[in-house]
Amino acid sequence: MSQEACMSRKPWDLAFTAEPTEVAALRRILRIHLGIWGLQDIANEAQLCMSELVANVITHVGHGTPATLAVSMSGSHLRIEVHDPDTRALPTLIEAGLDSEAGRGMTLVDGLADRWGVQLHPNRKVTWCELATGLSSATGHCDSPRVTRAEMLLGLYGATQRPQSVAPSKLTTAVAEEVAIDVIADLLHWLRAHGCDTEDTLDRAQMHFEVEVDAGSHSR
Repeated sequence: MSQEACMSRKPWDLAFTAEPTEVAALRRILRIHLGIWGLQDIANEAQLCMSELVANVITHVGHGTPATLAVSMSGSHLRIEVHDPDTRALPTLIEAGLDSEAGRGMTLVDGLADRWGVQLHPNRKVTWCELATGLSSATGHCDSPRVTRAEMLLGLYGATQRPQSVAPSKLTTAVAEEVAIDVIADLLHWLRAHGCDTEDTLDRAQMHFEVEVDAGSHSR
């Protein structure tokens, strides 16, 4: 597949009020977006970092502070930003004791993220962190044997099914999706012709997929 076969990961942001009750909802929203972006493998780390950045605002700027969560791609890294209006309360790394319940936030972010920092603007500050995704580019796909095999199969199948419209190396994501549907439909026809239970096969394939995705999300 060529560079045309890419995944769009458009930046997004969400305004929220810095309250402990908001954190769970922000975590769910972030996980959903990362799933759509194909970045399930780093969802746990991203959620932890985001939670700590938000908690830092709640603790050091104040409950009820209007803030914004912004998520984007920075090259092949996932970038998480939390904006707040206080340019004085700057997050810092401190050495928290083993029994200390405070001061661990930015230490955790420092350990999980590849890099982090603070940007000061006239009316706000931005605390950010970036996590490695394993992608080759901001619009690339996760590098795995299954994805590589699927891309090869879709390229060959696309050349057979649509020889006049697209070359194997020119499949866009939209066309590749249609080709994938054709592949699945043909496989189901083959299974049915050979007396196999197509519904059982689909259920087993879905189960394998979910198990592997879940295992990948816990392996990092």
